[in-house]
Amino acid sequence: MSEKKLRVGILGGTGMVGQRFISLLENHPWFEVTTIAASPRSAGKTYEEAVGGRWKMTTPMPEAVKNIVVMNVNEVEKVAAEVDFVFSAVDMTKEEIKKIEEDYAKTETPVVSNNSAHRWTPDVPMMVPEINPEHAEVIEAQKKRLGTTRGFVAVKPNCSIQSYAPVLTAWKEFEPYEVVATTYQAISGAGKTFKDWPEMEGNIIPYIGGEEEKSEKEPLRIWGEVKDGQIVPATSPVITCQCIRVPVLNGHTAAVFVKFKKNPTKEQLIEKLTSFSGVPQELKLPSAPTQFIQYLEEDNRPQIAMDVDFEKGMGISVGRLREDTVYDWKFVGLSHNTVRGAAGGAVLCAELLKAKGYINAK
Repeated sequence: MSEKKLRVGILGGTGMVGQRFISLLENHPWFEVTTIAASPRSAGKTYEEAVGGRWKMTTPMPEAVKNIVVMNVNEVEKVAAEVDFVFSAVDMTKEEIKKIEEDYAKTETPVVSNNSAHRWTPDVPMMVPEINPEHAEVIEAQKKRLGTTRGFVAVKPNCSIQSYAPVLTAWKEFEPYEVVATTYQAISGAGKTFKDWPEMEGNIIPYIGGEEEKSEKEPLRIWGEVKDGQIVPATSPVITCQCIRVPVLNGHTAAVFVKFKKNPTKEQLIEKLTSFSGVPQELKLPSAPTQFIQYLEEDNRPQIAMDVDFEKGMGISVGRLREDTVYDWKFVGLSHNTVRGAAGGAVLCAELLKAKGYINAK
């Protein structure tokens, strides 16, 4: 291992998002997976044995992790001693997740989480690095609360909002104030493949627990501001959502209707999308897409089969932008739910936090 790579632990490394972290971090220029922790039943086995036939990625399991002996995620001090920081993808109750992530932070180990447990903790930044990198500032207040010098928790938002929140951010100057979004969400968002969820084939389920509330509220927290050591959510635009599970493996699609206070042209809207970039692009972070949002002119795009892997799954694809008879404009957005929406988004957060000096070698 080269001197300069940070030692990374994956908490909940045997599950689907944990597996995605491991595949994305293979050959990462800054980070190296040295430790994998999971439930007590996996502890003591090699990673290859612990996962067994449940490897859900399309690429093979990286050789470098196969013989790592899985640790018990509950042995916090022991796991923390082995790493510079951790990614969290643990499968527990919300209260258990909150506690274990803070326990790791209190060992002076930064935690970058894919879980929702801390998304509304006022001093925990919830970041899409292109949109709200300045939210990292609340980490100082959080460290005071936890009594740490380098340990903290940072989270990434829900996967379903990635297909429309960046778009609305790009259009901020036109003042969107009312939004209706329906998301069509892939089964990998539930940690499943068709092999383990055969009843999803040829089926649609019009309910995903807790998802609509997250999809309506989380963008407002991302657009919020840092005040007195906490994030104060924005109050506009008002968003209403329906979230539907569809028979697709990867990729969340959103059909979105928007009302604006100002009156943008189609050309202005498209230009704002294609030119939108942020700190990850400026800093050329390893996982940052060069083009964050692409606009597709064809009537039948974006399509999952053709567009879900745009920018290695870290870019957003938008199409079908047209005037609406009830709202001002409507469009269709697409994002990769387990790359940009989950593990990839968290890796990009960690890269930003390293670049800003929040994560470094112990």
